Amino acid sequence: MTKPCLVLQLRPERAAADDEYRAILRIADLDAGDTVRVLMDEEFPDLDLDDFSAVIVGGGPSNVSSPEAAKYGYQRRFEPKLKKLMTEIVGRDFPYLGACYGLGILADVLGGPVSDQQYSEPVGAQTIEVTEFGSVDPLLRGIPQPFRAFVGHKEACQEVPPGAVLLAGSADCPVQMIRVGQHVYATQFHPELDSDGLELRIEVYRHAGYFQPHEAEDLIELGHRESVTAPGEILSRFIDRYCRA
Repeated sequence: MTKPCLVLQLRPERAAADDEYRAILRIADLDAGDTVRVLMDEEFPDLDLDDFSAVIVGGGPSNVSSPEAAKYGYQRRFEPKLKKLMTEIVGRDFPYLGACYGLGILADVLGGPVSDQQYSEPVGAQTIEVTEFGSVDPLLRGIPQPFRAFVGHKEACQEVPPGAVLLAGSADCPVQMIRVGQHVYATQFHPELDSDGLELRIEVYRHAGYFQPHEAEDLIELGHRESVTAPGEILSRFIDRYCRA
């Protein structure tokens, strides 16, 4: 690996952020030294894409579509810088994988509508259907179809963003995975998340409005009944393609 992968995180809940980061390392078979980790709620340093092989943006409690006054203070600080970086990523067709918020910020930069009007999904597993375009994409080709993936989000793309190709969707959320150009990807589902990670996030975000607090134990139990493997394979393929080439 000649250049590290840039991992941008926006979870101020450190237990959730650390678990997300460890999951990315584990699934993609990376060492910490193979990455540059930026906790955007703490700082957003000046970044040069030429220093990195690829960029990953994870999820978190921030919503792109929230009114400016309702956004977290740290979100108001990092989001303008992230949008500028995203604009460069799209313009250069630079390898990118966004998850959940990472999809929302990409869609927003592309001019696509992101809101909580439709297509939010409760915490848990959903069945993801791959489109004709997705079936021949390098990150999805040969993956069993359909597949299960963990989700949980208050906002979503209301339609496929301008310039994007739809690779996968679900019954309750039509835009689950897109590609822009040849190398810019984003998913609504969480490619790094397994049932243990889901349990931790349910505990961390028990009172964050994703579900009723008394539902937490049932959601954890349902999560452990699921077999979710394809999303991790997508993440692994992304790293293999762009960070080990």
